[in-house]
Amino acid sequence: MFDYDKWQEILATVRRNKLRTLLTMFGVFWGLFLLLLLLGSGQGLENGVGSSFDGWATNSGFIWPRRTTKPYRGLQPGRRARFTEDDIPALRAALPGLDALAPRAQLGGFRGSNNVFRGDRTGGFSVYGDVPAYQRISLTDMLVGRHINPLDIEGKRKVAVIGTDVLSVLFDEGEEPIGEYIRINGVFFQVVGVHKSRRTGGDGDRDAQSIYIPLSAYQQAFGEGKRFHWYAYSAKPGVSVNELEGQMMAAIRERHRIHPEDRNALGHNNLEEEFQQLTGLFGGIRAFVWFVGIGTLLAGVIGVSNIMLIVVKERTREIGIRKAIGATPWSIVALIMQEALLLTGFAGYLGLLCGVAVLEAVNRALGTDAGVFLYPAVSLTTAGLAFAVLVLCGCLAGLIPARRAASIRPIEAIQV
Repeated sequence: MFDYDKWQEILATVRRNKLRTLLTMFGVFWGLFLLLLLLGSGQGLENGVGSSFDGWATNSGFIWPRRTTKPYRGLQPGRRARFTEDDIPALRAALPGLDALAPRAQLGGFRGSNNVFRGDRTGGFSVYGDVPAYQRISLTDMLVGRHINPLDIEGKRKVAVIGTDVLSVLFDEGEEPIGEYIRINGVFFQVVGVHKSRRTGGDGDRDAQSIYIPLSAYQQAFGEGKRFHWYAYSAKPGVSVNELEGQMMAAIRERHRIHPEDRNALGHNNLEEEFQQLTGLFGGIRAFVWFVGIGTLLAGVIGVSNIMLIVVKERTREIGIRKAIGATPWSIVALIMQEALLLTGFAGYLGLLCGVAVLEAVNRALGTDAGVFLYPAVSLTTAGLAFAVLVLCGCLAGLIPARRAASIRPIEAIQV
């Protein structure tokens, strides 16, 4: 049952030493406030850096040719392997763990830009030759129309899927792009879809300025024959991308007569490895943040414990009189612990509110284009856990002073 008189007495004691109470509460407030800011900032950094993987299958990778640096089987260094469609069946047969295999080509080379025309409008965009399998590796959303399909590849159809920036440059706002024609290096392609990237930052900008056409049509229109520029691939469930990457590079070296020890002849990028490294990094950051935050909380709670020891010493005579007229040791313990709990609970609640408010303000100010710092926030579970830890520590902080108060002998206390 709620004891109104007891809480009135506790509040009167707290108000009696306002400065001391405020300083003690500030230590607790600052501890929880700082913990929430650290957790929210860590989450914002993790969200921002992790957003670079949005739209990518994390069990995927890329391999591209570079110049050889070692002679092999009568061939001199300095040559570059030329990937062709004839390699694909051989790789499929040699790599049972391979899931999607997508040969890709880019007009003008890696990150090259090409003038694309529609009537009297023009813009510089990236043009890729693609196959449907690439959609399982790089995930995009269709705003309108469709993506490249197997019939486009078989029929070498001159169709194009354009990005949102291409749409805004070559078409009027609200104009229907499907069925219209754009001209790339003198060749006309019919627009069949508009894609929107799931990625943010620079990757998202590049996707918005990209045009995807069937690889077969790309090869025919631009005189590439069966050649392409690099592989995108993904592993089957349960297959390590690291192992698959090594097997695939070994198969390519053998097929293109590259020295087995020539590590510079093939470039590669492993998204699974990058994702695992990132996950480990932010796991360490979270542990460090909790370590620092809990340490700050404990500093505030220790301050509460010290203050309560001073309070017990100041109220020794009062406690002795209480015990002399019949107060039980438990009632004395409860009185001191309730006062400690009031200080930590109220200050912690203010720290919780202010921490969440600051994170929300930062979140609104940054918006969705904050780069490597995105959506700084703490979950309700995390905030509740931090507050629960604080309350528990507050109880423990009051326990030592409370036990000391309960051990006071009335006769000695009255003589003080």
